[in-house]
Amino acid sequence: MAESAVSLLVEKLAMFLEKEVRLLKGVREKIEPIREELESIRAFLKSAESSRENRRDVKVWVRQVREVAHDMEDILDEFMLNLARDHGHGFMWYFHKIKSFVQNLKARHHVSSRIDEIKSRVERIAERRQRYNFIEPSASAPTSGTSWYDLREDALLVEEGDLVGIDEPREEIIEWLVDGEPGLKVLSISGMGGLGKTTLAKRVYDNQRVKAYFQSHAWINVSQSGKIEDILRHMIVQLHKETEQPVPQEKESADRIELNQIVKGFLQEKRYVIVLDDVWDSNALEGIKFAMPSSSFCSRILITTRTADVATVSFNKSEAYELKHLPPEESWSLLCKKAFQGKPCPPLLEPVSRQILKRCEGLPLAIVTIGGLLFAKNYRDCQIISHSLAAELENNDKSQNFKKILSLSYNDLHYNLKSCFLYLGVFPEDHVIQCMRLIRLWIAEGFVEKREGMTQEEVAERYLKELINRSLVQIAETTLEGRIKSCRVHDLMRESIVSESRDIQFVSFASEQKVELHERVRRLSIQYTCNNALKELNLPSLRSLLIFESATSSTSDEQFVPSGCQLLRVLDLGGSSLHKFPQAISVLFHLKYLSLRGTKVSIIPRSIGKLQNLETLDLKHTLVSELPMEITKLKKLQYLLVYDHARFTDSMPFQFIRGFTAPRGIGTLALLQKLCYVKAGGGQSKNTMRELGELSQLRRLGVTDLKTDDAKEVCHSIEKMTHLRSLDLSAESEFGVIDLEFLSSPPPLLQGLYIKGRLKKLPRWLPQLNNLAQVRLMCSKLRISPLNALQNLPNLVELQLANAFDGEILDFEDRGFKKLKMLHLIDMENLRFLRFVSGHAMPCLQSLHIENCRHLNWQSLLVVIHSFTLLKALNFDDMPEEFALAFYPYHDSRIMRQGILQKCYEEVMERNPEIYFHWWEVDRRARYNLSQYCYNVIKGRVMSRH
Repeated sequence: MAESAVSLLVEKLAMFLEKEVRLLKGVREKIEPIREELESIRAFLKSAESSRENRRDVKVWVRQVREVAHDMEDILDEFMLNLARDHGHGFMWYFHKIKSFVQNLKARHHVSSRIDEIKSRVERIAERRQRYNFIEPSASAPTSGTSWYDLREDALLVEEGDLVGIDEPREEIIEWLVDGEPGLKVLSISGMGGLGKTTLAKRVYDNQRVKAYFQSHAWINVSQSGKIEDILRHMIVQLHKETEQPVPQEKESADRIELNQIVKGFLQEKRYVIVLDDVWDSNALEGIKFAMPSSSFCSRILITTRTADVATVSFNKSEAYELKHLPPEESWSLLCKKAFQGKPCPPLLEPVSRQILKRCEGLPLAIVTIGGLLFAKNYRDCQIISHSLAAELENNDKSQNFKKILSLSYNDLHYNLKSCFLYLGVFPEDHVIQCMRLIRLWIAEGFVEKREGMTQEEVAERYLKELINRSLVQIAETTLEGRIKSCRVHDLMRESIVSESRDIQFVSFASEQKVELHERVRRLSIQYTCNNALKELNLPSLRSLLIFESATSSTSDEQFVPSGCQLLRVLDLGGSSLHKFPQAISVLFHLKYLSLRGTKVSIIPRSIGKLQNLETLDLKHTLVSELPMEITKLKKLQYLLVYDHARFTDSMPFQFIRGFTAPRGIGTLALLQKLCYVKAGGGQSKNTMRELGELSQLRRLGVTDLKTDDAKEVCHSIEKMTHLRSLDLSAESEFGVIDLEFLSSPPPLLQGLYIKGRLKKLPRWLPQLNNLAQVRLMCSKLRISPLNALQNLPNLVELQLANAFDGEILDFEDRGFKKLKMLHLIDMENLRFLRFVSGHAMPCLQSLHIENCRHLNWQSLLVVIHSFTLLKALNFDDMPEEFALAFYPYHDSRIMRQGILQKCYEEVMERNPEIYFHWWEVDRRARYNLSQYCYNVIKGRVMSRH
């Protein structure tokens, strides 16, 4: 962290000397020597932070360096803030300038004096390094990720196929869950941190047999700090969303008793399974046990915990399953999969690798962590790691050994990655973080280096891949814009490493609690706010404030922004009870990242133009529908996200994404990389579409409400966006035509293409886009099948065709769609048959979703899906009940399948895919699995209708 602080300061000093120092006479002579000395210190820190150096005096010296860097940064930021207040135009500005100059003479003298003090402290620090002979670490020490961004980029993630030792316990627990014994039973999976309790429980929870056996399912992260009310609220949200029922609005204001009643009322007369992950004591179980009805429906609760008997106090029918350490051979298999990408260990490395493995003592998390460290290391590096482990783990217990192993992986990180990793400490435990949000926060914090030929976002994506490959963070959801889970930072890692970063603090305010914070705190996250807690904060050095949830809706809008924190770079109020844009935000001159996502804010004031350093403005899921002209003054803006989605119902409006009306001059924001979603409708539509062509740095663009005569301007603008990765175009109505033939040269790097509106024909340039990973065509009404044009795209992973084809037959050609994993066919009212020209199309397909294709022949579909050997999930929405009955394994359905159809069916079921059917029922969306109960309900509907 010290190296990052110094690096950031050196860059800021260089910029300051170049642009601002002319406004303060005599400062250059003072700052230049500070910058030069700090550059020398930075060179030493790069080696010191990557070494295995444990000398106490060195650690004290490094802490002093960090503190002086922070103090110097404070001085510069305060001075630049004063300069910003002096800027203006006209006579009044000149008058104000004279007045301000007189008033600020004393303040400027104070700044000069503080710089003198910093200069003296830096000189003393440099002398101390010489006096105590802090020599640079030996070159024999492992280098800190010198080639991490080249060698590890394609390293394996540990997916289910890469796990070892999990099959037997998974099957044992599944049998326990579905044993049919009546009543409510509880099973605790216990063991020390790192054994894989959560991984095992997740594989059980996601199993098709478990999904089919239970009617309701919920996965709740509890953790040490879990409040009972929050556990119940999360449970309510999950249970209702699973069946797509409206979440009760009263849950926010309900007390514990009322929340228990809501959950109990929902689960009554249902067979349910609830997973409570990471339970530390029985208090949480005591608080929710009255919400768990104990009936004759064979319901189950599955708990992961470090304490074996945690459930016995609260539940009578409770059992414990103790998770064991991996045996030697399974440990070796897991290490090879992680360190050598599944290949055999090179003979030269096997002896030293086995020595290292012994130190992991069968802990899966330790093994995958050390495996990530060993990846791409040579024999000499492996020997150094082995010797380091042998020295550090001597005479320690298993828990301490594990901490040392994780610390070793942390120490090996590139210094920028250390800051990025430690920053995860500001997120609450078990909080799921959207990857792009995290990346934008890293950039705003200054953790991401600038590299020639790459955007900072691309560099940050590599940082994140490295942390995932090291198993220091865990993927919570694998999508193109995935999410990670902060608790897998990991518990033991948080104890031993996050303490190094004293400038990061996580605070939970409850009720009217008063919390005392040191004025030097630089990064603060708050989970619950009381009415006055924020307003009373006086943290002059605070750079980041993140609020994750507001426990009360009575907090004043202005109280969300502390008055004593004018140097903020990051302000994230997403998900709070904010209703109005706080005026106090407009004075935060240094602000780079502002998120009001998910609040009730509807109007952005003209004062937004004062935020001259703003890079990210996140207004997703707010009520904002237009932006003021002053937004065009934000010349450093890179991410502008302003849109909302309509609530999902059985009759969705055509325009379910609500964009914003862009002001004149939007094209002057030349650094914009993401712009979603601009509304094309209105009198200025053509001018707006033409201005988009000036945004040549765009990576992602979303446009809604396109009219037919906007097509030419849009296409000509897109041609200039050579860096574009994602393009989303939506017509004004279902009858609107989007003519993309004006686009003669499409963006060559395009990865995502989403078109909603009628197409006369598929664009002729589409088959040329070899980087396309996602294609969604909606309401296209094509008369010619689009599959021929799409099947040879070499990197296509997801394809969605929604009301995109008017024909009766979709033919899949031989060897087409080589990498396709997800296929969605929606609202094809004329579609009758799916056919394979041969059996080799879509070899990687894992998920098939078919919705409202009411004339589709189930026999042809069964023959087709029989060829998908990797298929894991089948989802059918709003299909005829007779269609659904053909997939049930019971007597009446078997009569419908004969010969080859029955054989195809048996092979499909043997591969155990998840099969679900959904229909709208009154005001909710009901889900049915392959259970006998669901079969009887669907069959009853058919019989009653006949």
